[in-house]
Amino acid sequence: MSYPEPRYFGEHGEINADFRPATTGPDFVAKPAGATDDDPRATSYHYLSTTASTGGEYGLYRVDMGPESVGPSTHFHKAISESFFILSGTMRLFDGERWIDATSGDYLYVPVGGLHAFRNESGEPASMLMLFAPGAPREDYFEGLPELASLSEEERREFVLRHDSFFV
Repeated sequence: MSYPEPRYFGEHGEINADFRPATTGPDFVAKPAGATDDDPRATSYHYLSTTASTGGEYGLYRVDMGPESVGPSTHFHKAISESFFILSGTMRLFDGERWIDATSGDYLYVPVGGLHAFRNESGEPASMLMLFAPGAPREDYFEGLPELASLSEEERREFVLRHDSFFV
């Protein structure tokens, strides 16, 4: 396998890096239905690199899940791969065959079409990085999740299809 074809044709490089301090607050916080603002089961999303900021190359997100936070059921994507890197805590990851208790440093790569799911069943918070490649507008997906319960069946189906999520 070789390197991809060049995409930058300048001679001296550019100053165009984007630094985000660890102290930056979350971009979006999803609370369980009926929860208060300080509910520990909330999930915080940090938009580290969005599809817009990477020109569609990838999307990288830090996801901080509170104890006993529910994630998506088993699903797959037709257009994007998804990777999970556990930063802290214990996250339950489904690799298409089995559930794994993943802890700090564990990694799961899910190719396009691969069945997967995740959740935090532990009594403690857990944090992970999620990488989608190529990039996709996952921010709209994350921000729409709390509203799913109020949508009709047809609206829910349209939402998940629009976001390349196929549940089994």
